[in-house]
Amino acid sequence: MKQVKHRNSTSKVLGFCLAVLLAFSTSIFAQGDPAAGKALFNSNCAACHKLDKDMTGPALRGVAERLEKDWLYDWIRNSSKMIKAGDPYAVEIFEKYNKTPMTAFPQLSDADLDNILAYTSEEKKAAPVPTATTSGSDSADSGVDMNLVLGLLALILVVLAVMLLMVTKTLNNLAKQGGVEVPETDSIWKKFVKNQFLVLVSVIAFMLFAGYHLFGFFMQVGVDQGYQPVQPIHFSHKIHAGDNGIDCKYCHSSARVSKTSGIPALNVCMNCHKNISEVAETTADADYSKEFYDKQIQKLYDAVGWDGRAYTGESNPVKWVRVHNLPDFAYFNHSQHVTVAGVACQKCHGPVEEMEILEQHAPLTMGWCVNCHRETNVKTEGNEYYAKIHEELKKKYGVDQLTIAQMGGLECGKCHY
Repeated sequence: MKQVKHRNSTSKVLGFCLAVLLAFSTSIFAQGDPAAGKALFNSNCAACHKLDKDMTGPALRGVAERLEKDWLYDWIRNSSKMIKAGDPYAVEIFEKYNKTPMTAFPQLSDADLDNILAYTSEEKKAAPVPTATTSGSDSADSGVDMNLVLGLLALILVVLAVMLLMVTKTLNNLAKQGGVEVPETDSIWKKFVKNQFLVLVSVIAFMLFAGYHLFGFFMQVGVDQGYQPVQPIHFSHKIHAGDNGIDCKYCHSSARVSKTSGIPALNVCMNCHKNISEVAETTADADYSKEFYDKQIQKLYDAVGWDGRAYTGESNPVKWVRVHNLPDFAYFNHSQHVTVAGVACQKCHGPVEEMEILEQHAPLTMGWCVNCHRETNVKTEGNEYYAKIHEELKKKYGVDQLTIAQMGGLECGKCHY
């Protein structure tokens, strides 16, 4: 009998251990797949939550350790129901985060929720420290200013001429001191002045040289090609238009229908950055760190008055520096080129999708514009007025196609009145 009792107690102990083991094994196997959880988190949760920072909702890293799993399941699938039922913590969260209702996710299965919680339970990884490149070819400017080269050559020639004169004079003085008779001759300058042909040729050459450079100088007045100002908030076209593939006309929407392309309102920026408070770690490079980019996003938040969860009402205007600026007498209509003619933005503004800091790519001179018009055929589809004029000119001058410049040169009053 004792042996039977012992067997019964042993079986109870083994049963208890097995139950504990099963409980632990269930919790272990129910942890889920963090990789799958990341994908679910980004598609369902990232609009309002981050792992390590409060946004519209609280930070979620380690939430599975702070709260019971069943409570989290109920909250994620229907938070409004828990608030109406008077759950203390549910009401507290709702009140704390501006009474913003959380989207219900009844479609997520237990496995999906386990995967999401497994992702939120991962330890925070340290950000990699970018290493700067030391290659001289990458950091140094390979462009050479030809005017500087010509100036240096002229200076070298003048120095050589002066040295030659000094050496000649020194040799003559030494010869005289040694008793050697040196015939008296005019200096090279006197010989030059007496030679009227050389004087005339030199004067003409000097006038041509000076006129060429003077003309080039005045032609560059008001031409700001390469102008690259520093903006109050660093905006990378390379990241937005290049890496993320955002269309130019999403931000500069008025370019399609207006004379100007317009400066995007900060609310356009907040369409995305309301939920993007920091850049990805892979965005940083040797020139700009992640901390630098995150600081620029914070400047945007300060400008619009966003504290990460709601608008405070305290906004500050951003004083952008204009990059492209045409003279007042030059009329340019963006909609006529972008919508009617279908000209790509890069045609005038260059490869903006590759520019970290925006610069003026083209000279934007009248000659530059006219040259483009000489090579561009008139697009009259969908415009009855210009199509009618185009047909009249084609019949009158017996040609199949007319460029814009030819139309303007033949019948200026037809279009410009």
